[in-house]
Amino acid sequence: MELLFPLLLVALLVPMFLGVRRQKREAEKVSTMQDSLKVGDQVVTTSGLYGTVVELDDTTVDLEIAEDVVTTWLRQAIREVRADDEVSTNGEGRADNEVSAEESGTDATGSEATDTREESAEQTETRLTKD
Repeated sequence: MELLFPLLLVALLVPMFLGVRRQKREAEKVSTMQDSLKVGDQVVTTSGLYGTVVELDDTTVDLEIAEDVVTTWLRQAIREVRADDEVSTNGEGRADNEVSAEESGTDATGSEATDTREESAEQTETRLTKD
């Protein structure tokens, strides 16, 4: 019975110690990733915003979130850098920039087509649930 209390303490402290070590390792990994950002990286912020790094500072990052729309964020707000294979496909096995003329609303010459199509509910869900 005298051995039960120290054994119980060890059983509770070991998982807590391992959890703290794992948390420190993850924080170091995120910090390294944020320090190694470079112009042109596709990133995701902690709030879930997708963007492209266009300018860097010691504490801030300028992200292009749409064509000609640039916002400034703290480096700590960058959650992850998206890999090239995640960026290049749109979930249907083709590149985002390979959208057909019908889907983009332009004809073969690049001018606006008169017939614009809405995306389906499935396409909307796929677009909104990208990871």
